[in-house]
Amino acid sequence: MVLAAIAPAAALAWAIPLASAAQESSNGLGLRPGTPAPDALVEDMGGNSVSLLEVIGGRPALIEFWASWCEQCEALQPEINRVQERFGEQVSVVAVAVAVSQSRRRVRRHVERHSHGYPYVYDASGEAVRAYRALTTAIVVLVDGEGRVVSTGAGPDQELVEAVEALLQDPSSVSGVTLSITAASSE
Repeated sequence: MVLAAIAPAAALAWAIPLASAAQESSNGLGLRPGTPAPDALVEDMGGNSVSLLEVIGGRPALIEFWASWCEQCEALQPEINRVQERFGEQVSVVAVAVAVSQSRRRVRRHVERHSHGYPYVYDASGEAVRAYRALTTAIVVLVDGEGRVVSTGAGPDQELVEAVEALLQDPSSVSGVTLSITAASSE
C-alpha cells in the first residue's frame, strides 16, 4: 500500500534530473515556442491507437498532461472547464492521461463520472509525454492553428482563459502571457 502511494512521486522524481537536460524552452518547460507540435500515438478510452494530432483536428489546441491522482490537475480543472465552455467551438481541448500509477480503466472510470465535454486519451507508452517533454502532470501546452507550440505552463494557477483568448486574437502575443503564467505557477 505504501509503495503504491510512493510510486507516482518516485517515477516523477526519477524524471526530474532528465528534465533539465531535455527541456529546450527558455522558461524551462516543454518545447520552445514556434516548434511544430509533435504527433504521438496515444490510446482512446476503448484502447484503440490514435494520433494525438488527429484528435486535435488541425485547430488551435489546449493539451493538458493529466492524472487522476494529481491534486494540481484537480485544482486546474475549473480553469480548463471555463476554456471548454467559452472556446470549445474554436479550440480543441484534450487531456492526455499519463500512464504513471493509473490504468486506462481508471481513467475511463474518471471520465465516466466527470465528463467535461472534451476527449481524454491515454499515453500508455509515454510517447506524448516524451514528445512534449511534459515530465510532470498539470502541464498545459497551447498550440496555434498552424500547429506550432506557442506556450507551455505548469501548475494550478495558470490563467488559461486569458491565454486562449490571446491565442485566438493574436498567436504571437501568447508567449508573454504564458511566461507570466509559468512564473506565477512556480512560486
